[in-house]
Parts: sequence; structure tokens; C-alpha cells
Amino acid sequence: MMSAIFSLSVSMAAWDLSVTVEELGPEAPPLKVSVTSDLHIGGVILKIVEKTQIKKDWSDHALWWEQKQQWLLRPSWTLEKYEIHADARLSLTPQHKPLRLGLPNGTTLRLQACFSRPVFQTVMEVCHLLNLRHPEELSLLRPMEVKKKKKDKEAEEEVVYDLTGLRTSSGRSTHTLSNGMPMHFADSLQTEAVYKMLSVSLPAPAPETITKMPRPTSLMDKAQVHSRWLDSSRSLLQQRVQEHDRLLLRFKYYCFHDLDPKYDAVRLTQLYEQARWAILLEDVDCTEEEMMLFAALQYHIGKVSLSEPQPMTSCPAMDDLDSALQCLEVKMEAEESITADMLVSPSESVKYFVLSHFLRPRPKRLTLKGYKQFWFAFNNTSISYYKSKEESLKEPIQQMNLKGCEVAPDVSVAGQKFCIRLLIPGAEGMNEVYLRCENELQYSRWMAACRLASKGKTLADSSFSSEVQNIQSFLAMQRTNPGANTAQTDDSINTYSLVSPRYHKKYKAKQLTPRILEAYQNVAQLPLTDALLRFLQIWQGLPDFGVSYFVVRFKGCRKDEVLGVTNNRLIRIDLSIGDVVKTWRYNTMRQWNVNWDIQQMAIEFNGNVNIAFSCVTATCKIVHEYIGGYIFMATRTKEQAEVLNQELFFKLTGGHEAI
Repeated sequence: MMSAIFSLSVSMAAWDLSVTVEELGPEAPPLKVSVTSDLHIGGVILKIVEKTQIKKDWSDHALWWEQKQQWLLRPSWTLEKYEIHADARLSLTPQHKPLRLGLPNGTTLRLQACFSRPVFQTVMEVCHLLNLRHPEELSLLRPMEVKKKKKDKEAEEEVVYDLTGLRTSSGRSTHTLSNGMPMHFADSLQTEAVYKMLSVSLPAPAPETITKMPRPTSLMDKAQVHSRWLDSSRSLLQQRVQEHDRLLLRFKYYCFHDLDPKYDAVRLTQLYEQARWAILLEDVDCTEEEMMLFAALQYHIGKVSLSEPQPMTSCPAMDDLDSALQCLEVKMEAEESITADMLVSPSESVKYFVLSHFLRPRPKRLTLKGYKQFWFAFNNTSISYYKSKEESLKEPIQQMNLKGCEVAPDVSVAGQKFCIRLLIPGAEGMNEVYLRCENELQYSRWMAACRLASKGKTLADSSFSSEVQNIQSFLAMQRTNPGANTAQTDDSINTYSLVSPRYHKKYKAKQLTPRILEAYQNVAQLPLTDALLRFLQIWQGLPDFGVSYFVVRFKGCRKDEVLGVTNNRLIRIDLSIGDVVKTWRYNTMRQWNVNWDIQQMAIEFNGNVNIAFSCVTATCKIVHEYIGGYIFMATRTKEQAEVLNQELFFKLTGGHEAI
């Protein structure tokens, strides 16, 4: 009996715990508080607060365990359960701290961010403050370190807009005024001005700003960018982010759900700004014609934004960017109309067009062989090809089902090049097929047919005609009209602010101005919302759109390669020449695993296809999170637009650290 009492008294013995209190100042020594192992964390905090004798609201404070880089956020847990002993160094610190946040439009905000929750929840909180819907599409990444000369440091002082005083309601929805501005931004003229800066496109950047910005010149450079994403499952402080540090808020997942201009003024503007900088910094390759059209749209958006800003309106069926752009009506007449003798009745299931095409499993073969002409037939969601029209009554050379395929344009209106790039799912990955059309009209119909077929729709679908007209409108925007009576100069246009540095070297400003103004005539009548959506549509149609690159080493290989991650597939790319080697779609993926000890990912696809690789430029956690994040995005529905399943997100992206 005596020994039991003695052991109990030993276990309940008091000991001193050292705790640094941030409110006492950086020079203040740690406080010593007497505790026992069965004392819960809430009791420890109460003892510390009483000893400081500082009267304030301590509700946002929590204990941080420095040695283990861990927050002690469960107030009912005891010191013993956390395995905290006398040698532990704890800090009582606010969970919300000031953070400098760089937005896609170049604006830097100072706001209160949560340093204790997972980054995913911190981003949700920030997006709620800024009225950015669907925060799951965004994340935080570290800015690239740029070495500046002393003169540049003295000349360039970052302008930071302070929003640390803003507080939002605890409700899930953002309450807005009649003009669409959130309540918490209407408290002062200063915050109103900041919201306008976030929701309306800023003037074009100065040419020297563009040239000074770091630009990726290789796949390796692009891979380095994607290695800087923060871990969504861990807190800012766990990732060595300190108070007043600067991070970048960017769209990480390129699948934009439920895009509605009526509610997404900030989201649409920031998305446009991220797309604009991707073009200006040559992060995404585009043709010269497309660059002129991008420049014209930037010029037009800038002019409209500087004038009386137009209220944004919504279309009835915008559940993602694709459907938003389908709803978009461009008030522009195409030069060519669809004539009855060129197109059979929509009720017919088979439609015939003569096309030239060339099948190529590797991109480099395109430069070695020309296109062969075959007779093509479109039936439901499949295309078949034959040696000639007469052979079309026999068995085809090959039949390809386009359901679930990827459709991308490869067009140059000035060069009369009208190609369609198809990535068709196969047993071993994706097969690459190019179709070359003879003219704009033929291209418009085949492109519309391929897009519908990829979604499982036939040519009899009612949206076929509107899809054809939308494609023709897009081609018309790229067509110059030399006969039009338009101004070939404009003193207000700063040409080098609208194009990437490649064209600064290639052309003089006076050479670019008339070309941009010619393209401008095709978009000058677009309302602001339509112009923004049109810019995003062209951006989304670029071949390299939405690809995040990582340098990896596949199991059994001796050289590094590149893994491209998109919203629906993985791409294996040759690092030395940039050729696509293999493609795998997520809908054929059976499972993926990570061996955290050796940092290797293994993915199993249908058909007993297995791949394994280790990451070179980033951690496996980042790649794992990308794949899981895109699979999570695919689970969203319009009915659940305002409900975010955080548990599922962490389950798919968190790995061994999921909460």
C-alpha cells in the first residue's frame, strides 16, 4: 500500500516548463510555470496567461513546440499524452499572423493568415476574405529568389496594401452589397479601392517590368517553378514560413468549376491576370497569330476597364469554364456561312468529308513525313478512314472511338493551316492522331464533331450548329482584314507591354502596332466579361495549357525524364528534346501509392500497366498532391458548388500526413 502511494506521488510530481511568450517581447526570458504531467494544454495556457498579468484576448493564441515543429491544438490533451517533458521548448504565440500575399495581378496584400491550420484551410480563409469562390483550385507557393542589384533595391520599393484590419462573418457565404462588393470591403474608401483593384484588370505592365521578370526557358526551369508549392496538409509555421514573409497565391489546379461572372468578379479577373502573365512570360507557347490576338484582347480589356467598369452578368448554365465559354455569345459575323449543299441533315448519323491526315506515334515524325489523304467517315462518336471514297463501303483501315479523347487545335489562319490534334485513349496509353483540313469551314465542322464525340455526343446533338459557329467566330478573330478602314497607329497603345519579350527583339514597336490594331478590330465590340472569357478560352486551347512539370527518374531508367501532370492525364516527356513518350489517363488508373521511406511513387493502370518513379526537382508529396487534387476536382458537381468535402480532399492529397 505504501509503495502504491509513493509511486502515485512520484508520477504527480510538479516540474518546471519553459514557455516563451511573444507578447513579452523578443528579449524577454522564457516564463517558468510549475506543471504536472496530467495537466492538460488548456490548463498550461491558463497558468501562462495568469503569470504574464497582461489583460487581453488570448483566444487566438496556442502553444508551438519548437523541437518537433508541432502545434499543440488539442486543449484537452495532457502533457503526458503529447509526450512533453522538462526539456521541451514551447512558445505561446498567435495562430493568426500578418502575411504578405502576392496575387496574380501583381498586387501585394498584407493580411492576417492562420499559421496553425493546414495550408488548405488557410487558403480557404484567405479566399473567403477576398471573395474568391472555390478556394480548392488555389494554393500558396514560395516566390522565386531573384538577385537584385543594390540600385534596383533602392529604386524599387514594394507597395503593400494593408488588409490586416478586415474581418469576415463566420458564415460560409460571402454577403455582398447591391454593387457586388463584400460588406467587409465597404468599411472605408481605402478598402473599397483595394477591392476594385482586385476585381478590375490593372493597366498593362511596363515593358521593362516584363523583361526583368524571370522566364522559364526550358522544361527544367518550368519544373523548378512547380517544386515551390507548399504542402496543403501542413501549416505555414511547420513549413518554416515566418510572420511578414511573402508568398504567392495562384491557381494551382486548372479546372475552373462553376465560373459565374455575376459572383466571380475577383476570381475571373485574377484568373485572367494569371493567364496574361503566363503568355507574357512565355510560360505557355503560342503562335505569332495567337500572340497578336492575346495582345489585342489585353488592349481592349485595358480600355474597357479604365472606362466605366461594366457590371458582370452570368449565363444560366456555367458549371465550368468549358460550359461558360459555350454560353458566351460573340457578336461577330463569320465571313463564310454553312450552306446546305456542303452539309447533310443533322438527323443523319453518318457524315462524310474528305480530309488529309497523318497518324504519328511520336511528335518528331511529323517533320519526316507528310500528310496522306484518306477518305473519312464520322459515325456517332467514331471516325473511320479508307483509302478512297469507293472503299468506304468495305471494312475501314481503322476505326477510332473519340469518346473520352483530348481535342486540341493546331491552326494558323494566315498560313492556311487547319489541323486537329487528337489524343485517343488506348490500352498502353494515349494514341496521337493529327487531322488536316482543307479550309476553315471544313475545320470548323470536324472540330465541332470531334469535341462533341469526346463528350459522348453525336452529330445529331442540337449543340452541333452552335459549336460550329463558335469555332468560326474564333477563327474570324484571328483573321486580319486589310481592306477595313482602321487606324494603323494609336498613341495610347504601348505595344511592348502586350507581347512577350521574344517579340520585343523580333519586331519594332511600329511594326507590331498595326498588326495588334488589325486584330483589335475583331474584338473591339466585345463586352468586358466576354473579352475576359474569350482570352481564357484561347489560353485554355493552347497545347501546353494546364501542364505542371516535374523532373523524375522512372524505375529501371538511367536518365532523368519529365512528368507532366494535367487535370485528366499524366504525360511522360523526353527531357532532352521535349517529345511526348507516353500518356496515361486518370480514368484508367486503378491505384497509386507512395513509399515515403525511399520517396518513390508507384501507379497502377488498367491492362496491367504499372509505372514507378522517384522525384528529382520536387518532393513526392507535391506530385502526389497534384494527382489526388485533380481526382478530387473531378468529384465536384454543380449541386455541391458551395459544399467543399475537406475530408475527401485530405484523404486524396494528404498521404501519410492526412488529417
